[in-house]
Amino acid sequence: MTDVAPIHDAGALTRYIETRYHARHREQLPPLAGMAEKVETVHFGDDNVPEGLAGILRRMIGEMEVHMKKEELILFPAIRRGGGQGIENPIAVMRRDHDDHATDVAEIRRLTTGLTRPQGACRTWTSLYAGLDEFITDLEEHMRLENDVLFPQFEPGGVANG
Repeated sequence: MTDVAPIHDAGALTRYIETRYHARHREQLPPLAGMAEKVETVHFGDDNVPEGLAGILRRMIGEMEVHMKKEELILFPAIRRGGGQGIENPIAVMRRDHDDHATDVAEIRRLTTGLTRPQGACRTWTSLYAGLDEFITDLEEHMRLENDVLFPQFEPGGVANG
């Protein structure tokens, strides 16, 4: 699979998002939540511990799964059929979900002091922050592709509805 998004074909872009980002988030989040829980437990009391991170990641697992299922089962099939009247409603819901994800990312950054590992961080802590960096990069690009490339094509004034 190429890692270049097919931005000029909405149907192909939805399939790319599913295989590149949805599948990847499902792989990334559970181990990250487990590592965060371990760091919070083992290093309890350390001023640098990102207390509450595991809870945020576990919540995100559920919220993102629901979000991705709505895209996979409702929105993306509608986009592949060419959109149509009313498609702006599920798109608006997805945009609100993206805003919530961005709020979670901001909280992750705050808890981790911008993903800055403390001096002498153990391997788990180091792996956690490296994994979070990759996850956040993927999530932000995923949301950018949908918000800035895919969705505008199907909103009022967009290519498919223009």
